[in-house]
Amino acid sequence: MNNRILWGILGTGKIAHQFAAALRHLPGAELGAVGSRSSDSAQRFADEFGIPRRYGSYAELVNDPQIEVIYVATPHSCHAGNSRLALNAGKAVLCEKPFTINVAQARDVIGLARERKLFLMEAMWTRCFPLMDKLRWLLASGAIGEARQLTADFGFRAGHRDEPRLFGPEFGGGALLDVGVYPVSMASLLFGPPTRIVSAANLGATGVDEEAAMILTHRGGELAVLHTAIRLDTAQEAIITGTQGRIRI
Repeated sequence: MNNRILWGILGTGKIAHQFAAALRHLPGAELGAVGSRSSDSAQRFADEFGIPRRYGSYAELVNDPQIEVIYVATPHSCHAGNSRLALNAGKAVLCEKPFTINVAQARDVIGLARERKLFLMEAMWTRCFPLMDKLRWLLASGAIGEARQLTADFGFRAGHRDEPRLFGPEFGGGALLDVGVYPVSMASLLFGPPTRIVSAANLGATGVDEEAAMILTHRGGELAVLHTAIRLDTAQEAIITGTQGRIRI
């Protein structure tokens, strides 16, 4: 039986390069094609990673009959449209985080995947760390009793010239969508979806949130206190506090 899965990468930016390099280490995975908005970019990317087929449009990539799953690696604001393009072509989709830039887009894309009965997943890579398997085991074993609170942050200092996509509203910029999704995902992993949200943000000159803070209340009364930034270097840690101890990551 051939268990090989043939991947296509949609986009040729920084994250696409990291994903292509990592895919080489995954047994049974093969990078078969890449698609970009320009033929030159697709050619350079394909030459770097030894990809046999390279396309100068996203439509050509998703309609490649040999490709089984598409990794969407475009800017945040393009995720919904690119995911729909691949799903409508009958492809499974792994979409880089943030999944979309708002809940309406998320519901639309998820609805299409369910309608087409196709695999769809957000590439929330922190969920896949071996560390998270250890964390789940510790919590299930009662190592800290009942987990009741999470304090977590993710922030770094970026320059407007160095990272224009982070500060451009047209790209879905801002701290929450770029790195704030990580502590929010951690809260969801631990306590499930929130039942109440209180939040505040500092909007910079371009209109995106340069710093943001959130308090999430969950079904059992658990609390998550989270903050994020793209203009500040934060501690980048998570502390889970339970009735009999705590875990620091």
